[in-house]
Amino acid sequence: MVEGPDAEHRRPEGLDDVTVQALGKLSEALETVERVRGHLYAMHQLTGTADFMLDEAVSLFMQAGHTEMADRIQRELIGRNVIPGHWTFQIVEAYDDGYYAEFRDVERDARNQLAQGRRHLYEAELKERRRTHGRPGHEALPGYSG
Repeated sequence: MVEGPDAEHRRPEGLDDVTVQALGKLSEALETVERVRGHLYAMHQLTGTADFMLDEAVSLFMQAGHTEMADRIQRELIGRNVIPGHWTFQIVEAYDDGYYAEFRDVERDARNQLAQGRRHLYEAELKERRRTHGRPGHEALPGYSG
């Protein structure tokens, strides 16, 4: 019978509670940055979708005889930068290559230097404290049903 986290999720000997908490908070912050990144990709895709929808709007305005409005949309909106000099792909690339890459590097370096590269130590210990030992659905590890 296996109890507790697997070896990859047990804190290395000598690693103190505050360091485990700090690594957990850093990991949580990275998870938030991952969500931000997802929102940026959503913004990128939704903006592109809206830009292509404008083609249809222009066509419909032209069919309805509203050529001035169709021309204005064509001239002022289609292909417009979302911020000066940037389409959304450029924003995503700058975020990925700058802030996001540095954040991931720092989090990985902290784990490597302080916890032998082990991930989610705080969460593994939290799971161990919160689960009901011996209860189905509260197993310590995948595939363990004891």
